[in-house]
Amino acid sequence: MEIERIGVIGAGQMGNGIAHVMALAGYEVLLTDISQDALNEAVALIDRNLTRQVSREKISQAEKDAAMARIGTTLTLTDLGICDLIIEAATERETVKQAIFEDLQPHLQPHTILTSNTSSISITRLASRTDRPERFMGFHFMNPVPVMQLVELIRGIATDQETYDTCLGVVERLGKTAASAEDFPAFIVNRILMPMINEAVYTLYEGVGNVRSIDQAMKLGANHPMGPLELADFIGLDTCLAIMNVLHDGLADTKYRPCPLLTKYVEAGWLGRKTERGFYDYRGETPVPSR
Repeated sequence: MEIERIGVIGAGQMGNGIAHVMALAGYEVLLTDISQDALNEAVALIDRNLTRQVSREKISQAEKDAAMARIGTTLTLTDLGICDLIIEAATERETVKQAIFEDLQPHLQPHTILTSNTSSISITRLASRTDRPERFMGFHFMNPVPVMQLVELIRGIATDQETYDTCLGVVERLGKTAASAEDFPAFIVNRILMPMINEAVYTLYEGVGNVRSIDQAMKLGANHPMGPLELADFIGLDTCLAIMNVLHDGLADTKYRPCPLLTKYVEAGWLGRKTERGFYDYRGETPVPSR
């Protein structure tokens, strides 16, 4: 199946990155959100990020201009019914995602493929609430989308081969690499990454090391580009906690129990970079460890 128009639901951090790479790869993109301010900010951010790519000679000015011309925005979710492929990148709450697909369903073309950028929610369960489980799958980009090379493709139990092949073709056109994952809690990347972050929080909670020593140990001792606590702040501590809860609930294994300190930070509203406080305090010129 030929994909020409792509709908992106949610203009936040992931949605604007997905719109960016899709438009640059030559797809017509329609981006939707419930907030006009969010749409305006997303388009402005895409423009700035493409300008940065031009300045670094990654792309030409003509390529940037063509990509920006391919991006449209709308506040009306049902306008996405004309799209061949829809990527949902809304809040990581299953009830929100289900409501979006329910509202979209009557307006879709028969061939439209539905996908979710969820990092942990069951694709099979989301698909079962639609009229096209065979044309539904997980399309999980990594953050930041324009930089990260991996896309996880997750089949639900009913996803057909044509849907998988079509989505794989899109990933290849983006110049990215696909990792095929089965539909089990948190898939591949977060199944491995989040318990590591959670264990780093336990290491802090138990006083084995402080924030700085834990991050330095993993950066210099394991050659990680970011320490696990710094990375948790970048991802968002609320997102980390939500994924750990999905793992704990879905696999019923105590090794996935979220650290009480992670829960405490989220309860305090210290969610990392987006709230300027997490395992580091970002309100000054340089981040300062909170412990």
